[in-house]
Amino acid sequence: MSVATSSVDITPPTWRRWFADHPNQLLAVVFLVLVIATCIKEPSYLSWTGLRNTLLLAAPLAILAGGQTLCLLTGGVDLSVAMTATAAAYVCANKSSLGAATAITLGLATAIAIGVVNGAGVAIGRVNPLIMTLGMQGILVGLLTKGAQSFLKGSTNVTPFVKKLGGGAWGAIPYNVIVWTGVAVILIWGLRSTGLGRSIYAVGDNQLACRLAGIKVWKVQVAVYVLCALLAGIAGILLAGRSGSVDLQLTNFLLLPSVAAAVVGGTSIFGGVGGYTGTILGALILGVLERFLLFMDATEAVKQMLYGGMILGLAWLYAELTKS
Repeated sequence: MSVATSSVDITPPTWRRWFADHPNQLLAVVFLVLVIATCIKEPSYLSWTGLRNTLLLAAPLAILAGGQTLCLLTGGVDLSVAMTATAAAYVCANKSSLGAATAITLGLATAIAIGVVNGAGVAIGRVNPLIMTLGMQGILVGLLTKGAQSFLKGSTNVTPFVKKLGGGAWGAIPYNVIVWTGVAVILIWGLRSTGLGRSIYAVGDNQLACRLAGIKVWKVQVAVYVLCALLAGIAGILLAGRSGSVDLQLTNFLLLPSVAAAVVGGTSIFGGVGGYTGTILGALILGVLERFLLFMDATEAVKQMLYGGMILGLAWLYAELTKS
């Protein structure tokens, strides 16, 4: 006697497959809707001044989110990026008397040193990235608070070159957007075309398989946290240039948005899925959203609640869309 069997169709609905296969198109639609809504609220937003203000904020955020994207792709996260950015900017301003080149170099070197410690803790010490980077955040807060009264006491103003880099423009194009463009090209090309880029995706997808394949997972993780810190340092110096001076709260407001931009852009918090192209769109969406909330007189508390809600909601949404 034969037993009848029936197959169950587990193919996801067509709409879900489309959203999963075309995340950037969906993000572009969201971006346009936000631009239209902002223009309705404030018609002058479409002026060059309005767009320039959005880009001046979006550029450092996108660079910071670029480092966060690398960490998320390996299944990690860096909660110390905001204070890393502030530390780099603080050192850059403190050493401004040595000249722009030396000050910037020392600021970026500080960021790289923080990245090395984070990477070593995660990759070699096997500390959970959340715990490692949260602990580093606290250490940096203490060091900078103490340092502002002792070994970092002195100038809090950046050099004219850094001011120009962070807030000036070449014709109609802000200099920080030019820096962002260079960073974007390197990140997109690096993730797609280099051995490190492919290893980052592989580590985020399956660390055990990577080890069995001979990939030095710890080296990939250290490299990722160093690159994340370097990008944070660049973003911090650009923000310092925009404001002209530094303080201990310089980049704190960008911690949640840096994660949100990557998650909004389709980078999975579980690793192995995403890329910097989506993060660019995510940063632009948050940049426009920031202006919209500004026109709506929203408080900083409301903004942070919104960013947190976006992270949770989109993490769930992308998980649902990519389920087989």
